[in-house]
Amino acid sequence: MLIPHDTRYALDAVIDLVNTAPDNDQAEGLADVTALKEFVRRHGISDVGELTPRDLKALHGVRARFAEVFAATGSAVAAELLNELVASAGTTPQLTDHDGYDWHVHYFAPGASVADHVAADGGMALAFIVVAGELERLRRCEAPDCGRAFVDLSRNRSRRYCDSRTCGNRLHVAAYRARRKEAAG
Repeated sequence: MLIPHDTRYALDAVIDLVNTAPDNDQAEGLADVTALKEFVRRHGISDVGELTPRDLKALHGVRARFAEVFAATGSAVAAELLNELVASAGTTPQLTDHDGYDWHVHYFAPGASVADHVAADGGMALAFIVVAGELERLRRCEAPDCGRAFVDLSRNRSRRYCDSRTCGNRLHVAAYRARRKEAAG
């Protein structure tokens, strides 16, 4: 699946955002404005002004909506969720060429809040996945103790784990050890 750089960056931000949500053994990844500032820096989100607790709360709301898209039972459900999310962000598509990148589209209005910025660009990136008929590429890690979100961009859509070096390798080693123990016992 060929994905332009701006869509890939937006997908990466969505995945990172969804994976900041607290779960059974993971603390809140966006607990305060300092963590929000780091998220913005890490993803190169520009022109969002001074970040406040209000921005943090709004981005938590966007995160919950993106998580619903990953849990969507079909394209129609995902499309409805994305349409609502992108519309609420007040999208204003604009062509831009900044930071050494060729022409690409930003979907957020100039001066938009960080939540609207991520909702618009991330929502449109996920919309392209739905339009391409590739909703099944939006996945959760199959490791029993993980469940992190990821986009399977493998050619044959066979990726099962958020990170093959951690979750995948850990499960493969455990299975290997279980087989050896069974053979020895």
